[in-house]
Amino acid sequence: MTTTGIRLHAPAAGWSIAADVVVVGSGVAGLTAALRCEAAGLRTVVVTKARLDDGSTRWAQGGIAAALGEGDTPEQHLDDTLVAGAGLCDEDAVRLLVTEGPDAVRRLIETGARFDESSEGDLELTREGGHHRRRIAHAGGDATGAEISRALVEAVRARGVRTVENALVLDLLTDADGRTAGVTLHVMGEGQHDGVGAVHAPAVVLATGGMGQVFSATTNPSVSTGDGVALALRAGAEVSDLEFVQFHPTVLFLGPDAEGQQPLVSEAVRGEGAHLIDADGVRFMVGQHELAELAPRDIVAKGILRRMLEQDAEHMYLDGRHFGAQMWEHRFPTILAACRAHGIDPVTEPIPVAPAAHYASGGVRTDSHGRTTVPGLYACGEVACTGVHGANRLASNSLLEGLVYAERIADDIVANGLPARVPQPVPHPEIPEHPLQTPEARFAIQRIMTGGAGVLRSAGSLAKAADQLQRLHTDAREALAEHGKTAEAGVDTWEATNLLCVARVLVAAALLREETRGCHWREDRPERDDAAWRRHIVVTLNPDRTLAVHTTDTTHFPTTLPPQAPQEQ
Repeated sequence: MTTTGIRLHAPAAGWSIAADVVVVGSGVAGLTAALRCEAAGLRTVVVTKARLDDGSTRWAQGGIAAALGEGDTPEQHLDDTLVAGAGLCDEDAVRLLVTEGPDAVRRLIETGARFDESSEGDLELTREGGHHRRRIAHAGGDATGAEISRALVEAVRARGVRTVENALVLDLLTDADGRTAGVTLHVMGEGQHDGVGAVHAPAVVLATGGMGQVFSATTNPSVSTGDGVALALRAGAEVSDLEFVQFHPTVLFLGPDAEGQQPLVSEAVRGEGAHLIDADGVRFMVGQHELAELAPRDIVAKGILRRMLEQDAEHMYLDGRHFGAQMWEHRFPTILAACRAHGIDPVTEPIPVAPAAHYASGGVRTDSHGRTTVPGLYACGEVACTGVHGANRLASNSLLEGLVYAERIADDIVANGLPARVPQPVPHPEIPEHPLQTPEARFAIQRIMTGGAGVLRSAGSLAKAADQLQRLHTDAREALAEHGKTAEAGVDTWEATNLLCVARVLVAAALLREETRGCHWREDRPERDDAAWRRHIVVTLNPDRTLAVHTTDTTHFPTTLPPQAPQEQ
């Protein structure tokens, strides 16, 4: 294992914590891994960027998918997942997900999560896009993520798991052999420590969530800046499938200039019978797919965009007026409140909706135990690429993936034990070579990505985006080389630098994949090409900060793959 040697420009660590396992992130994946490691007697530390209950999980409205209903089976769940993944799922990874999923959900319930039940006391299951059966468990109507987060946070606090809140992870610490030795981090504001420090541990679990903030409009919270993927790349890990960013079809449209986190209108609303209509009241998804509004998300997003282009419209509408006030208030109270806060009453009028960046199907490449290509570094949840989602995640599989693979990671750490010799981190270079982006670069990156690498892409738009991103990268390098200057180290500049890193990888992969598949839609290559592209694109970062890109031979993800001849980007 050869590391890149690249580190973010940051002050030296002024304090440290010793642990067996450090988990970075406090969503369903991170807290599940932490609880399981702690229960096995491992000294576990959870590091989270905001408060313990403020990650992406709590924003999840729809629910968690598992074959828990009468007549449903893991095999049927597998079939729906493979269809949604557009030929690029690793079937072995999906089979693990759907077979281990039901028991994992039951253990989550035992931990304290309370899901909605019918009058008979059974789980009240619903449908979402791409599912042929009712298999989505939900809580509080449309507050599933908040309930899961509550239960896990309470369990973490009850068991006394050590936590460091308001902490932005910076870089992976490694020993002379390239094995994981912990992480560096910066604690902001009200944390338990001040400034840059380190957690020394032989096992690191990345559960940092997504990177939706790389686009101007997203359903992701402001903390979703791709920190875990960028850290893994700098550490020498492989990243895969980053071109497959799922745009949620029905996000509350707040105007053409709306930026940042946008309110989500859950797929469960369509699962309960709401219809997509245009300004004339026409249900335009009927006839486009056998499931109409409940087709997989990429198909619905494309259907909405096509209609918008045909009619030169800025948005479409989601019509749930036939639900009536009682159903809106009982089943979708969060969505109802969000709409009304923006002057829209779903009880009496259709909701204006448009697609927005929602979920990264790709991420840090792992095997079936969550192991990355860096020894001792694990990844789970949205930051990871297990092969489960393929080219397009099936609705409500994300919470399940985080749950199942977090358990598998903890079991692997416990089963294989920790190194007999505690890894000693090698010193960081005294003069960092990796320049930082200015805080303003964040908005430039978002505009570049939205314009060139959004839902609709082409060779021309992607090439332009690649050039613009490269200019930001080159300008910062030249300023450092010629004047010895880089942006001042801080949360804003670290986040902007991470966003640029993941944006460059996403665009490089999207430009290379000359086909349309799942949520990767190339206007200039509108057809799916299984002969050439039923495989994964894998990217690593070279020590000189160029990107090395290769493709796998099949859809399967082994633990490691010998790289083919890299293509410099």
